Amino acid sequence: MHILTKKENGILTIEFNRPEKKNSITSGMYQMMADALKDGQDDPAMRVVLFCGRPDIFTAGNDLVDFANHKARANVGDLPVAQFMASLIALTKPVIAAVAGAAIGIGTTMLLHCDLIYASEEAKFSMPFSPLGLCPEFSSSLLLPQIVGYQRAAEKLFLGEFFSAYEAHEMGLVNRVLPHDELLEFACGQAAKLSALPASSLRTTKQLMKSAQAEMVKSRILLENSFFSDMLSSPEAGEAFSAFFEKRKPDFTKFS
Repeated sequence: MHILTKKENGILTIEFNRPEKKNSITSGMYQMMADALKDGQDDPAMRVVLFCGRPDIFTAGNDLVDFANHKARANVGDLPVAQFMASLIALTKPVIAAVAGAAIGIGTTMLLHCDLIYASEEAKFSMPFSPLGLCPEFSSSLLLPQIVGYQRAAEKLFLGEFFSAYEAHEMGLVNRVLPHDELLEFACGQAAKLSALPASSLRTTKQLMKSAQAEMVKSRILLENSFFSDMLSSPEAGEAFSAFFEKRKPDFTKFS
């Protein structure tokens, strides 16, 4: 199974498990995670959600072969990735992410909707939407500037380059950076602490913190989806995807 789930001691663990493809995510994997989150939301015994990947990779983001096969759909909001993100955003229980290795694209975007993020010293992050001829997704154009400041967000979203766990921590995106071999144990320990606390208090606290911008997040996602859907069929995106599959550098100079 490319997505592993486990329920234990009030903790729902969702693990990326496709190491041969650097944990790149297919539509089927998104659907499995969406279903797992909905089940975790409805199960009163589950009090915390923990995302993790392999020791060497969190996720390389969308599987571009799978994504290319589905990108012809008119609205990105109809894709399984949108169902996964909607389930994540709607979750009223605390969400922890333990990031080891690279978190690319949606791998970083999803972190903006998690509550606690812990990273290993070897973790790195990237949001390479502009280099793919696309735009930010799932309210990242709203949330990333709020978290790290406009100039830093612009640098990350314009260039799409990798940045380190230490930079992510200094910017406020990550709660703590840990030695590689201590990451998962620490994240599990934090999940256990939360699981032992009053569930109603955690739900209410999360609701209070999220409620002020909930409508802005929904509105921004609709706006981003509109642009994203149009840009999927743009010549720039076509060049970016062709270059990826042909293993060459894209040439955007012919586009204005």
